[in-house]
Amino acid sequence: MAVKRLVPHAGLSIVSLIMMYPVFWWLGASLKSNADMSSAALFSKTLHWSNFTEGWHAVPNYSFTHFYINTFELILGVLFTSVVSCSLVAFAFARLDFPLRNIWFGVMLVTLMLPTQVTIVPQYVLFNKLHWVNTYLPFYIPHLLAGGIGGPFFIYLMVQFIRSIPKELDESAKIDGCSWWGIYWRIMLPLIKPALVTVGIYCFLWNWDDFFGQLLYVNSVDKYTINLALKLFIDSQGSVPWGQLLAMSLVSIVPAVVIFFLAQRHFVEGIAAGALKG
Repeated sequence: MAVKRLVPHAGLSIVSLIMMYPVFWWLGASLKSNADMSSAALFSKTLHWSNFTEGWHAVPNYSFTHFYINTFELILGVLFTSVVSCSLVAFAFARLDFPLRNIWFGVMLVTLMLPTQVTIVPQYVLFNKLHWVNTYLPFYIPHLLAGGIGGPFFIYLMVQFIRSIPKELDESAKIDGCSWWGIYWRIMLPLIKPALVTVGIYCFLWNWDDFFGQLLYVNSVDKYTINLALKLFIDSQGSVPWGQLLAMSLVSIVPAVVIFFLAQRHFVEGIAAGALKG
């Protein structure tokens, strides 16, 4: 029995190491000089830890501290607006009875199949005419209107979660004189906390990795996020300092990895609850 258990575990360990090899190479390359970059060795004989400090201050007049602040300013604003708006829309679809509710819900689901590329040009033209280009408003406003990256999916997830909550709670609250706003704020939000956390994690990770949208709407270096700052290593110099670039790209994923592992339990609970109760 011990051998039977050992074999699959050993196999999984080997497969895991193979899949983690790119990460090990990434770490090793971030500690190499440009001269050592073509070496087949995973780690060079001399580890250039200075790549991290030099890369942090590589952009003239700005450090990566500034780009981190910009990134969190953008992400936290998007996260707040997305969670609030999507939970409100989901509550309306799941609990309120209004004309053509099922039709509008179907229309919302259809937008899940709409490629993002279809809306890029009209959105950019609209935001440019509103003079929102080179600001963070093109990220905040769509999420405030329950759109943006993953908006319809977030709404659908929350609707399924809310529908699993007995309507008797709403009726009891109404008898006690609670309005729909009170039901949403005092009853629904505490009960759908796993779904809110799941939506928050998805929203954080997807927007943290959104390079194209940030490249499209943010023009000045002063407003650059980490994703755009990494591009400066290639655009601003004739010879690319690959060690510094890889070191900063490694640093850039740390918040996303930390957030995922800290909230992993809530993430799994939210997905499982939405799937089982929906």
